[in-house]
This record gives sequence, C-alpha cells and structure tokens, in this order.
Amino acid sequence: MKIDKLNLDGKKDSIEVLDKIFSAKINQKLVSSVLYKTNANYKGRHAKTKQQNEITGSTAKIYAQKGTGNARHASRKAPIFVGGGVAHGPKGELAYKKRKLNKSEKKLSVASLISEKVKNNNLVILSDFKSEIKKTKEMFSIVKKLEITNSLVILDKPSKDFIEKSIRNIPNIKITDVNHFSSFDLVKFKKIVFTESSVKELEKRYI
Repeated sequence: MKIDKLNLDGKKDSIEVLDKIFSAKINQKLVSSVLYKTNANYKGRHAKTKQQNEITGSTAKIYAQKGTGNARHASRKAPIFVGGGVAHGPKGELAYKKRKLNKSEKKLSVASLISEKVKNNNLVILSDFKSEIKKTKEMFSIVKKLEITNSLVILDKPSKDFIEKSIRNIPNIKITDVNHFSSFDLVKFKKIVFTESSVKELEKRYI
C-alpha cells in the first residue's frame, strides 16, 4: 500500500509500505493482553520484608511449655515479637513471576496499533533529516507546522543524531528508534512519526 510522505516544508509525496504492518488486522484482544503484561512487568516490586523463616537467630523454644505462668510460645522469630518476622508482608521482586511476552505477540500488537493509527490518520512519515537542527525553537516551529505535537517520533540513527538535542526538550514528544519502542508507547501518544529510513528498518523485521 502507499502512504503520504511529508518533507519538512509540508509538501506531500508517497511511499510504498508493507501491508502486514500498516494495513494489518486490528486485534484488540491481543493488544490488551500485551499491554497488560507489559504494564505488569514494568512495575518495580522493591518493597521487601523478612518472613519468619528469613530471620537470623536461634530456633530454640524461648521457655518451657508449662510451669512458667506465661502464654505458650515457641520461636522468638514469630511475628508477634519485636524483631520477629512480618506476617503477610511484601515479598519483593523475586516472589512475582514475570509475564512472558513472545516475539510474535509483540510484533502483531505493534502492527495492530500502527494500522489503527493509519486508519485514524494519526501516522506521519517524514523524509529523512539531512542536516542538524540545533535550536529547539526552530524544531518546535517544524513540529507545529507538521502538526505532530503529542507524538512518538521513531527515527533512523542519522536523523536521530541530527535532531535529538533540539527535540528532546519539547513537551509531549518522545524520541526513540526502531529498537526501543513498545506497544505501550504507541498507545500513550496520539500520533506516531516515522522517517522514511526508520520505516524501512522496521519492515526488515517483518519480512
């Protein structure tokens, strides 16, 4: 299929793109599953308390079962004692399973979300950047002219080197490359912006 391609002046041309990425079947069930797993794996479960079996110390009974007049107790490590274990406390990251995402799930969900952006006219393909843009003010005027505010900008390496410094301080824009974006990023931003070369790089993964 063909999609419009813009240069920095806003003039239109067209580019041939791979149907299985830009015109794929939109699988909402798969996308929801991938987003759920991705979000769950992002969570840092750092809170950790020691359970009774993790406390260091003697395991001896603290006093005789009978004859003292006190309540029956066994280990000083029990949760009711100061310095004992914590009952039902957070167990830290190692106690939780990472939800596995296989490669085909990731690729299909990315293709579904990109196709949805195409369908809703929220995908923009730009010509590669050929020279460095140093000033944020200059880059911001290009962003406004091309109407790509609130965008995930996926660049090829040369283009990224040319504009990274000038675009990174513009709010609601995330700059990345083909190797470092996920379905979560595609959902977070209203528009997705590719360069011609980054489209070709992405297509190599699906051939």
